[in-house]
Amino acid sequence: MGEDVALRTAAVLLVFSGLGLGLPCLGGIRHLHATGEVWTFMGFPTYGDGPFDRHGISTTTTLLVAFLAVCVIEVVAGVRIWGKHLDGAVLALALLPVEAVFWWGFALPFPPIFAVVRTVLLLGWWRGWG
Repeated sequence: MGEDVALRTAAVLLVFSGLGLGLPCLGGIRHLHATGEVWTFMGFPTYGDGPFDRHGISTTTTLLVAFLAVCVIEVVAGVRIWGKHLDGAVLALALLPVEAVFWWGFALPFPPIFAVVRTVLLLGWWRGWG
């Protein structure tokens, strides 16, 4: 895979994940703030009823705002990578452990798959594999 394709793919995965989780999070924040209940979308609780709840960490507006911030940073990293800036790759890799905590806590199954792919692509580019 060429360098440009690898970087662009990693960037798209970051932006897709950040927007795909961040935009619904905005609705979740609004709903939780207004009703005190976790928003249900298409029959599934958004950002609630996962391991966080089972371990005594209730979904709060503050928790959701923190997750939204992580999503925004993910988009920023993707945009930086798209522009071939090394700091975007560093940011994406540094963000992984923080993201992983939220993915686990909210029981989000797909973001880790995207993260594995983008990380392999970024590390390959970084090591000159691309």
